[in-house]
Amino acid sequence: MTPHQASLETEKLCLLAPVIPVLVIDDLAHARPLAEALVAGGLPVLEVTLRTPVALEAISIMAEVEGGVVGAGTLLTPDDVSSAKEAGAKFGVSPGATDALLQAVTMERLPLLPGAATCSEAMRLLEVGYSIQKFFPAEANGGVPALKSIGAPIPQVRFCPTGGVSLKNAPDYLGLSNTLCVGGSWVAPKDLMAKGDWAGIEALAREAASLERPE
Repeated sequence: MTPHQASLETEKLCLLAPVIPVLVIDDLAHARPLAEALVAGGLPVLEVTLRTPVALEAISIMAEVEGGVVGAGTLLTPDDVSSAKEAGAKFGVSPGATDALLQAVTMERLPLLPGAATCSEAMRLLEVGYSIQKFFPAEANGGVPALKSIGAPIPQVRFCPTGGVSLKNAPDYLGLSNTLCVGGSWVAPKDLMAKGDWAGIEALAREAASLERPE
């Protein structure tokens, strides 16, 4: 899978819903009901960050949920890529990009949403074939005005902004022509997960899934 082909696959995923939940799972028992609640709420594409000891096993469990497409976030190394693919991840997300990481996802045929924070980083990824990228950390890098400014000289690249994105500012990002979707953790707050309030999380997912994107 070439970077261009990978971006086409990533684009399809980004268009399935306006929000990709960014999930940090500490308790393996939460994996299945969390995925079921989010998918039922209209958010089928799920990013499980590799920040906890149970993340890979959580991916394997969530990958079995009907209607869901589970990916691995925070891919930093080639080992992360191979482990995520083995666990059942259908795509990967990285905060940035290195040559080693890009080579690994190509070899593993894993679609990647690579992170970029500057015009130079976006241009470099576009040069090797990645036209769908993650703008990260979005708010810390200037938020909506910065992403709009990047879109003016580089309209070929479209983004999934992540990092500080919330229900409040998500519509502003989604209103940009170079935004396909947004990534956020607000749809799976830790307090609701701790209480097992899956109905509450499903309600948050429905609210997020109803956000509008420009045609």
